[in-house]
Amino acid sequence: KRLFSASLIIFFCVAFLHITVLSPADFDFPVSLQSELHRNCSIVIQPPDLNTTNNETWCDWAPFDQNNYQTLFGVLDNSFLVAYAIGMFFSGIFGERLPLRYYLSTGMLLSGFFTALFGLGFYWNIHSIWYYAFVQAMNGLVQTTGWPAVVACVGNWFGKGKRGFIMGIWNSHTSVGNILGSLIAGVYVSSAWGLSFIVPGIIIAATGVVCFFFLVERPEDVNCSPPNHHVSIEKNTSVFFGVVEFSLCLLFAKLVSYTFLYWLPLYIANVAHFDSKGAGDMSTLFDVGGIVGGILAGLVSDYTDGRATTCWVMLIVAAPMSCHSVLCSNPHILVCTYMSGMLLLCGALVNGPYALITTAVSADLGTHKSLRGNSRALSTVTAIIDGTGSIGAALGPLLAGLISPTGWNNVFYMLIIADICACLLLSRLVYKEVRSWCGYTTRQRG
Repeated sequence: KRLFSASLIIFFCVAFLHITVLSPADFDFPVSLQSELHRNCSIVIQPPDLNTTNNETWCDWAPFDQNNYQTLFGVLDNSFLVAYAIGMFFSGIFGERLPLRYYLSTGMLLSGFFTALFGLGFYWNIHSIWYYAFVQAMNGLVQTTGWPAVVACVGNWFGKGKRGFIMGIWNSHTSVGNILGSLIAGVYVSSAWGLSFIVPGIIIAATGVVCFFFLVERPEDVNCSPPNHHVSIEKNTSVFFGVVEFSLCLLFAKLVSYTFLYWLPLYIANVAHFDSKGAGDMSTLFDVGGIVGGILAGLVSDYTDGRATTCWVMLIVAAPMSCHSVLCSNPHILVCTYMSGMLLLCGALVNGPYALITTAVSADLGTHKSLRGNSRALSTVTAIIDGTGSIGAALGPLLAGLISPTGWNNVFYMLIIADICACLLLSRLVYKEVRSWCGYTTRQRG
């Protein structure tokens, strides 16, 4: 019961964090916030008491009423993602030295505050891009407290034996939070877009209070036996190289995942001629596939004891799936095939390795006995891996924005190259795992 309660609390902590992760420029909103801040005012009924001569932008929200509104949305996106990527490298150091319950709760309260602060710009009639960019950057910075803390907590409760499968199920909080964020935003975005941020801000702050009073960091804190991590003792250099290789692999995996997350609805709308709401709803299939992929990756890696090989196989299969997206440029084929089964399959293959690396792999490396002899380094290792991956999360949508004007095919070619790079970075680890399956083991020294 205590194990289930601890897992459930951590699950909702991260799920509600992901409600606020959806940034204002994210096309994943069911009714795009971007299209609300910059609309086609010619099709909107103008109030009779409104005295204006600017018929094209009277309904827009300044400063997004200008021709450079796409650039301004890009500023908001990257303010969050860059601050998150930079802050993550420092967050693990603090998380390693502070009580995780206090650290996580404080981060959630601050995240709720800055999320609500963004929405209050609607009611305070703020039209400065610097205000929204600053709030986004601060939100990205405080949200770095979340992932290292929750992975450390889950790693403390579960041993390596079934860690991949359990964390695969637990990692569905990411997709659950993304879907909830889209649904909540869709309720308010057309009437009062500020509530699309204020309501999630209140939810995450309230969850932070629950976390403060009820989260249990370690089994020992409630007189439970700690799990057996049973990780073989290797040299510190081997663990170090593993962290580097998985970190760089995650950079490319997150580049692919976040490019899909940010640009898939727009791609669906442009190529298959869906409206904004239909494209956003259809793109949630990618998140659903991600849930299945995370669970499957964890289950297979537990059974085979091959984390790197599981990631490698899924990534190498994901490359031709992206190529299939290029070949299926006919709208009728897209509607019949790609928009359903292909979205689910692509989400599973892309997000499966991403989920496995950020959870089970991080916990395996962070609880390795050669690191200080205990699990104190788990928060730092998690932060290094996810921080490196977040660089890819920032680069992916940015590169897609620069490449997409030359044609969608080139965007998918970029994703294929990223998948191949991720596979190459795991080659040494895959080789070691295959050798161990064939009966070749590294001779222990000392």
